[in-house]
Amino acid sequence: MKKLILLLLVLNIILISCNDHVEKGKRWSAEKASAWYDKQPWLVGCNFVPSTAINQLEMWQEDTFDPETIDRELGWASKLGFNVVRVYLHDLAYEQDPDGFLNRIDQYLEIADSHGIKTMFVIFDDCWLDDPKSGQQPEPWTGVHNSGWLESPGLPQLKRYPTDENLRLRLEKYAKAVMNRFDEDKRVLMWDLYNEPGGWWYRRGDKPGEFEKGLTDSLCLPLLNDVYSWARQVDPSQPITTCWNRGEHEVDAAFNKADVVTFHSYGSISYLENLIQKLREGAPDRPIICTEYLNRSGDCRFQNYLPILAEQKIGAINWGLVAGKTNTMWPWRSWEKPDQEEPKEWHHDILRQDGTPFDKEETAFIQSIIKQERKTLSR
Repeated sequence: MKKLILLLLVLNIILISCNDHVEKGKRWSAEKASAWYDKQPWLVGCNFVPSTAINQLEMWQEDTFDPETIDRELGWASKLGFNVVRVYLHDLAYEQDPDGFLNRIDQYLEIADSHGIKTMFVIFDDCWLDDPKSGQQPEPWTGVHNSGWLESPGLPQLKRYPTDENLRLRLEKYAKAVMNRFDEDKRVLMWDLYNEPGGWWYRRGDKPGEFEKGLTDSLCLPLLNDVYSWARQVDPSQPITTCWNRGEHEVDAAFNKADVVTFHSYGSISYLENLIQKLREGAPDRPIICTEYLNRSGDCRFQNYLPILAEQKIGAINWGLVAGKTNTMWPWRSWEKPDQEEPKEWHHDILRQDGTPFDKEETAFIQSIIKQERKTLSR
């Protein structure tokens, strides 16, 4: 009898192992994604870049990596009640200094973890300046929103990507190196493989989106498909995603490829509610996280978004923490009409560089609703 029981146990272990092997490298089931999400607290935080960096390269390159500022500002984020930040990486930072880049990510994660903050890393990005260069980065344009933010890999690279095998191999090496290094790291919440694929491309001196309009919608697809394939080959312990923003290619990735559904919303309350309904219909039973919001002039505020997201059990990650070199206190329209004066109503961001809030009532609300919601979830 004992031998029979032992045999059954062995067979059961083999069966579980076989099932795990079958699942490896495949999209998480809705049940697995939900089980992962149920273990998380209410995820609330911000997209984070230290106030001393104009873009991803200035954040991650050795000469300008600023752990002191990162530590101070993530401490402020923790005091707000934030437990997650979304952080952009860049392929050129890896190409320039692979080992140093990965070690700086590890150092950053140690700092974030010391403040009780997990990180969602973004691998590629289709927004803002379209032809990034490593090395010293430009100074900000006064009064111009995100005047130095960089695409990764950039529009010229996307054009070459389908026929440039060396470029494809370089980007594959970068993406896999980062995920392989941190694929079991509990400090990493999840991987956002590609921010707003087909997004927005600007050049200094051009009006936003006026050249080659719509071209990136199709150009992004080869890299978007490949980065999902690379991520599945790595098979990280954390879920993977790409945000839903506006395009059909994003809908396919969000509904059919992502483990967890993520989205951006900068519109009114009704826009947010309609979008949530669309996402729930498109990907039923999967967790949802809003990974960008906050457009105060567009009625997209903490006071009206956070109650809805809390009620719907949706994670909430706004754009911006400390107003700094990214200039994201200024609105998007500042690309066409720069403003030398600080806007009376900030577009993004929460705190000044000394840690004081733009709006004391707003930060008090953030702290209050986070505390209230976590107390409710802990019962």
